[in-house]
Amino acid sequence: MKADNHVSFTHVFQIPWNELEGRRNRVRNILQEKELDCMVFFSPASVFYLTGWEFFITERPTALVLWTSGKVEIMVPRLELEHVQSVAQGIDNVVYYKDYPDLRHPMIYLADMLQTGSKIRIGADSPGSPAFQGYVGPSISDLLPDYDLVLLPKMIEEIRKIKSPFEISMIKESARWGNLAMSLLQEYTKPGLRELDVVHRACKEATDMMLRTLGPDFVPGGVFCVGAHGNYRGQIGKASALPHALIKNEKFKLGDVVNGSGTTYPILGYVSEMERTMFIGEPNAEQRKFFELACELQNYAFHCVKAGRTCGDVDRDVREFYEGHGIMEYWMHHTGHSLGMDRHEPPFFDIADETVIQPGMVFSIEPGIYVPGFGGFRHSDTIHVTETGIELLTYYPRELDRLICE
Repeated sequence: MKADNHVSFTHVFQIPWNELEGRRNRVRNILQEKELDCMVFFSPASVFYLTGWEFFITERPTALVLWTSGKVEIMVPRLELEHVQSVAQGIDNVVYYKDYPDLRHPMIYLADMLQTGSKIRIGADSPGSPAFQGYVGPSISDLLPDYDLVLLPKMIEEIRKIKSPFEISMIKESARWGNLAMSLLQEYTKPGLRELDVVHRACKEATDMMLRTLGPDFVPGGVFCVGAHGNYRGQIGKASALPHALIKNEKFKLGDVVNGSGTTYPILGYVSEMERTMFIGEPNAEQRKFFELACELQNYAFHCVKAGRTCGDVDRDVREFYEGHGIMEYWMHHTGHSLGMDRHEPPFFDIADETVIQPGMVFSIEPGIYVPGFGGFRHSDTIHVTETGIELLTYYPRELDRLICE
């Protein structure tokens, strides 16, 4: 296990063309294997993954068509025309419609794009544009009943499981600024202060520092949440025993267990995950006991991750740790999950997930101990699976004496 504290960042604030081209070539290889002429992507995440264009999805459908022959086309609403032309890379043809539902339904424009004069085989990530914010419309098969349609809803999800060196570098950059946000969060947390005041201060200052350092050419992207974030999300005192607690406008008190997180949204579309259990003032003996056990538990989970094993193997081993230490009653969730463009991606370190772990995969490692009415104890770190073990991408201190807020 290697902690990489020195992060090198390219300062090229656009997904490199060779990166996008490699992704598209992997798609085309799959299409050739399945004897398909093209692939239609409705998923905004897949459109971004293949073009570098991130957009605000509403009821208006968007569709990317990647042809096996090499041509790339995209259909967008009129209000996105200039946006897609200025951001999306390597698009041969942009077709736009006026609006939804309008007098001519958007899906008819897509059908026109797919009609080549001869019957073709079409792949797609869904039958038609998904129902979202009131959208209703026909499927591809409704419009082109004589064409063969093959649904491949998990194609990009499978490709995304193995991260490229570029993607790893973006996750590392996210971790760097998440580390800063976490540092400020801990520094500003004091007895008697409100959670929201501390969180807002840490987030603003960390984001300001990030933007000043990366410079005016940095374009964070993101539709809603942008910047370096330090957060507690309500995991304060007894509520720290709730892994997915919600903000309650709590004030910190001496003796509280708190679970803080530091992350960045997004760095060219990529995020990391890092969480730490901390204490308001000196912890008591019982708190120390569970904290040290949680650290031992996470270290054991690190040791279980090796290329060639399955995700289920890791979770089974970690559950055996709970059983062996008599703390299964304090278990609440599986060991971790993949991440990258999303905070949660497959595969999962779950007993039922038999995905083989491969070099290039990125996961969170976050087993926790949750004692109802007392507190929750969990560190979460982002790791990169290598040929020989794992690389730790997040690196905030994990030792108890460095996690006390006073």
